[in-house]
Amino acid sequence: MNYKHLYHAGNFSDVFKHLVILSLIEFMKKKDKPFCYIETHAGAGRYDLTSKEAEKTKEYKNGVLKLIDLDLNTKEKKPKIIKKYIDFIQKQGFPPYYPGSPLIAESALRPVDRMILMELHTAELETLKNLFYGNKQAAIHHQDGYLGLKAFLPPKERRGLILIDPPFEKPSEWEDLIKYLTIAYQRFPMGVYAIWYPLKDKAAVYTFQQALKKLDNAETIISEMTIYPEDIQTGLIGCGMAIINPPWQWAETFSSVLPWLWKVLSINQQGSYRIRRNR
Repeated sequence: MNYKHLYHAGNFSDVFKHLVILSLIEFMKKKDKPFCYIETHAGAGRYDLTSKEAEKTKEYKNGVLKLIDLDLNTKEKKPKIIKKYIDFIQKQGFPPYYPGSPLIAESALRPVDRMILMELHTAELETLKNLFYGNKQAAIHHQDGYLGLKAFLPPKERRGLILIDPPFEKPSEWEDLIKYLTIAYQRFPMGVYAIWYPLKDKAAVYTFQQALKKLDNAETIISEMTIYPEDIQTGLIGCGMAIINPPWQWAETFSSVLPWLWKVLSINQQGSYRIRRNR
């Protein structure tokens, strides 16, 4: 496994993903019952944007830095979840440190909630373990995240938010994602699943979204954002997240956040955004 998230930390897709996760957790906390946050590809947990990897791509400049600059230089009213996100990453030492999804999730969990984090990359796993050392809410596992879905579902709380965020570096990634997501859903059909994916291969995205329709009694919300036109020759023009079993009224609330986010992150107002039910 050669993928290192440090090259992409804090980019537009990170911001999009982290706001989705943060907002989902806020909605799950509306019920008193505890829940378990599970992440299949946790990464290192925190990233130094002055590192040679981050500086090589400078992707954070078209992501988190845009939100921070806007926050510092204008008094424009922001959605509440944006303010919560900005406040947290600044408390985590931004700049130069940018928190990954494990820390984003931890910031919003209650003492009664729990988290399970999986990472296969050895170096990133050690960083993650050090970051969460002594945290009794978090269990860190050196494990293939897909196989972990079979091992840790259903959680004892019978409520869970599962983030599936693969690196999409393997030719079989889409097939593996559909296969193991289907198994996970069969084991834990009442769970809330958040699946991140890149908008690169239209055919693969279509096949994935069609596969989601085959999950029995599953309501799925598709939220996507692109910051470049579809015909531009660049690496990643956009990304999406599929939310299975979204909390009640989550989609309606995030629909008011997404246009604001796209306006800030899009390159010269290029690209588009959408949020819809997967029917």
